[in-house]
Amino acid sequence: MAERSFAKEVQKLKQGEGKTFTGEGILGITKALLENGVGYVGGYQGSPISHLMDVLADAQEILGELGVHFEASASEATATAMLAASVHYPIRGAVTYKSVVGTNVASDALSNLASGGVTGGALIIVGEDYGEGSSIMQERTYAFAMKSQVWMLDPRPNLPSIVKAVGDGFELSEVSNTPVMLQVGIRSCHVHGHFTAKDNKRPEMTVSDALENPKRKLDRIVLPPATYLHEEEKLTKRLPAAQNYILEKGINERFGNPSGKVGVILQGGTYNTVIRALNRLGIADLYGDTELDILVLNCVYPLVDSQIMEFCEGKDAVLIVEEGQPNYIEQQVAHMLYKAGKTTKLEGKGMLPMGGEYTGQVMVDGIGAFLAEHAPAMLPVQKVATNEEPVAIPDLSKTLPARPPGFCTGCPERPIFAATKLVEEELGPHHISSDIGCHLFSIMPPFDLGATTMGYGLGPASAAAFHNEDKKGRRSISFVGDGGFWHNGLTSSIGNAVFNKSDNVIIIVDNFYSSATGGQDILSSRAFNKTKQTQNSIVDAVKGMGVKWVRQIDRTYDVTKMRDTLKEALTTEEEGPKVIVASSECMLNKQRRVKPQTAKAAKDGKRVVRPRFGVDEDVCTGDHACMRLSGCPSLSVKDTGDPLRDDPVAAIDQTCVGCGNCGEVADAAVLCPSFYQAEIVTNPSAKEKRRASRARKIISWLQSRRDAKRVAFA
Repeated sequence: MAERSFAKEVQKLKQGEGKTFTGEGILGITKALLENGVGYVGGYQGSPISHLMDVLADAQEILGELGVHFEASASEATATAMLAASVHYPIRGAVTYKSVVGTNVASDALSNLASGGVTGGALIIVGEDYGEGSSIMQERTYAFAMKSQVWMLDPRPNLPSIVKAVGDGFELSEVSNTPVMLQVGIRSCHVHGHFTAKDNKRPEMTVSDALENPKRKLDRIVLPPATYLHEEEKLTKRLPAAQNYILEKGINERFGNPSGKVGVILQGGTYNTVIRALNRLGIADLYGDTELDILVLNCVYPLVDSQIMEFCEGKDAVLIVEEGQPNYIEQQVAHMLYKAGKTTKLEGKGMLPMGGEYTGQVMVDGIGAFLAEHAPAMLPVQKVATNEEPVAIPDLSKTLPARPPGFCTGCPERPIFAATKLVEEELGPHHISSDIGCHLFSIMPPFDLGATTMGYGLGPASAAAFHNEDKKGRRSISFVGDGGFWHNGLTSSIGNAVFNKSDNVIIIVDNFYSSATGGQDILSSRAFNKTKQTQNSIVDAVKGMGVKWVRQIDRTYDVTKMRDTLKEALTTEEEGPKVIVASSECMLNKQRRVKPQTAKAAKDGKRVVRPRFGVDEDVCTGDHACMRLSGCPSLSVKDTGDPLRDDPVAAIDQTCVGCGNCGEVADAAVLCPSFYQAEIVTNPSAKEKRRASRARKIISWLQSRRDAKRVAFA
């Protein structure tokens, strides 16, 4: 159950020749795939292309009508290996995944695919997640393009350019027998716009056709001596073919005044930000018209030496706008100028930051500095392109507590880590290995658990070196999510632990979905999925790998049971890996599913009961231990107004979803009895109404009686 449905939007994919297609970048990419006769599509979700997978999933009926096969791949390696269908057959295939982490996973398949080359067009749509808002390490996909000799497109962030790049990518792949990467960042994935649609095309050969007519070309198979010939072919045939296509088809674009003495070479993906910066500097209008000579690299790899040298000819200075580090493009251009003996001054990193996202102000400052040094006459005298003076923000760190990112309200993973903290209070600290996923928030306060994270599904594997020779000694604890488990963890973590007779503890956090990427279904999802086989047991898979000690907890909110089970795993004398499968549905997905059902039932006049939790402020001691062990965003504090109480008491706000975690934690930790559960009843029965009326009257009478006996001061 993905976080967003595109069921309505995908109907636009049926639009034909001459129609104006409007929508988001990811929707435009899907339409372009269909217009260019794609035969099969696969991929793995991850920001910023999660929604692209969701669009494809919602469009399966349309894909099927055209004879296009779609798969939600088990991993990025699986997706890339899927492109093997284009090695021997003239079938166009496309896959998509998040980069650079996804490309790391896919690199083995990518190397083999690139070595043998392809016959049909093979397009890899990689979602580049770079900048301060990214959740991953700050690396560039460009390195993979260079080391595997696959070509990389980085189109300008507007729908016509992105759609054109899809077609260019397929053709470039076919003329050079090389896979092509189409890099799209957040600017491209979520940009809105329009383009003139074309008719969708059925693939000239479907995967079914290929099965009925099997082919085999020995020179495409990656085995010696062919591997040595592949390297030669890359250099002598594929690279020149790609460069010729780039020139002939005008893939890269040139804007501005070609006779200018200075120029800018930029990645296509940065075009909008550059133009906005030039506009703020007063040397471009809102439509991009400018006197500054600009070369837009919609294909960032390979570069065409003759095109670069032609652009630099007669220029005093050229600025390279290249987001990220290392500065691969700048190095290549510098090498070209050096070999040609040119004296053109090359600027790039230095004028612009070495790393980090090139935001609007960063671009203004960098381009402004470049022009001020090399072409000051181009800058208007009175144009000042700076942000407004920032308003002074008071330092609240001394008066307000830090609010680190954490689990959602009602998240079923929170009680798992509360239980872990309780166990550590009794048994002492343990080495804890974390993994990629929502559960990684456990490294933040209030839990402060976890020392490392090495990759998706590799949490237990990253604890593999921690082997205590003393069988009665301390064990490590590691976490892996259900998404990571099926992605890579079953073999790389569980199988590895079994094979090496690990004695450590592994907790599989099962929330029924690939929640961190948007709530997509996975193998162990409990819901029925008409196009996928779900409801596959994690416990059965773990036992199938040879794990003997396995415990299943089907309600993680039972903190006492979680605590006792983890304690048992850490202290049992049984040898081998100890695996706890902790299962409860992701609360976000549960709310998406349940809220519409509840609203409809209430509207239809049916009785609906919603649990709600609260804190009795007369009982609460005000030590706030519940928050330190829970960290739920709905748990807050409030002043009672009682002059005899110094500390504010705990309070539960209106965002509470009634999961019961706070009360469970309080009970397991023997904190206090101040938590209570109430029930909000919509459309109550007549009997319930009478009972509630009587209760209100009794309470009102008791309150009046109490107030009458109070000592009042004027």
